Amino acid sequence: MKISLIVAYAENRVIGKDNDLIWHLPDDMKYFSHTTKGHYVIMGRKNWESIPAKYQPLPERTNVILTRNSDFTIDNSEVIVLHDLNKAIQLAEDNGEKEVFIIGGGEIYREGLSICHRMYITEVRGSPEGDTYFPEWNKSEWRETSRIHHTADERHQYSFDFVIYDRRG
Repeated sequence: MKISLIVAYAENRVIGKDNDLIWHLPDDMKYFSHTTKGHYVIMGRKNWESIPAKYQPLPERTNVILTRNSDFTIDNSEVIVLHDLNKAIQLAEDNGEKEVFIIGGGEIYREGLSICHRMYITEVRGSPEGDTYFPEWNKSEWRETSRIHHTADERHQYSFDFVIYDRRG
């Protein structure tokens, strides 16, 4: 099974502020939805809480929430709450998943970066202020396999690239 990570980050690696996104990029949201649909998505509790209620759980995906809080529960049969990233990945594999997606936030990305095989990164051209960052990573360990540019326009404040990186070796 392929372990993938999907994220949008700015040139300064900012991914969010005040538990929210810092930009409105509709085509990136469409890309995220298209890429992750039909798969398991693993997210941290704060990331789950940042998703507007009308989109919870993320449709057409198996939503897995990771938390250290053993008392945390969600009254939704479509959501799985676990306390360990490796158990979440094992659950996806045991259920026949071909590609599982780690979708954030910052702490979950930090933990997942060392074990993922592929990264889908939306590289946003800009350096907005934020309080949550994507971890630093060594580009020499990765091979860029795809890049699609998107210019800024009336619907997108920033230009950005959809980039796929595969781990070398």
